[in-house]
Amino acid sequence: MRIVIINGPNLNLTGLREPEVYGTVTFEAFLGGLRQQFPEHELAYFQSNHEGALIDALHQEGFSADGIILNAGAFSHTSHALADAIAAIRTPVVEVHMSNTAAREPFRHQSVLTRACRGIIAGFGLESYSLALLQFLGGQRG
Repeated sequence: MRIVIINGPNLNLTGLREPEVYGTVTFEAFLGGLRQQFPEHELAYFQSNHEGALIDALHQEGFSADGIILNAGAFSHTSHALADAIAAIRTPVVEVHMSNTAAREPFRHQSVLTRACRGIIAGFGLESYSLALLQFLGGQRG
């Protein structure tokens, strides 16, 4: 399978930014381990701090990838344009958040993306991505 992970704003700082919320492991290090754990699957990765670039990535991957794991960061709570992009593509999207957004600031309690996604996984740190990947793979570990 070909699964694409798309990360939004500030997630390039994972491992450095607010370690009490996001941990101390960089996303690149985590992704390397995930690729080693699932070598039979292609795990592509894209990150941008720009909303339009995220929409472009969804359009580019949304008709060919087997699944998309999307952490749109703070855009999850504000971007109807991203929600429309998810609704417009055929590839299923699982929304992920490393933190438990329901336990954080009130503006993070609702995502405008969830309505267009297959599901949402939140609150398990970087493991949220692993859980989303397992959903696409039918629960089978590599």
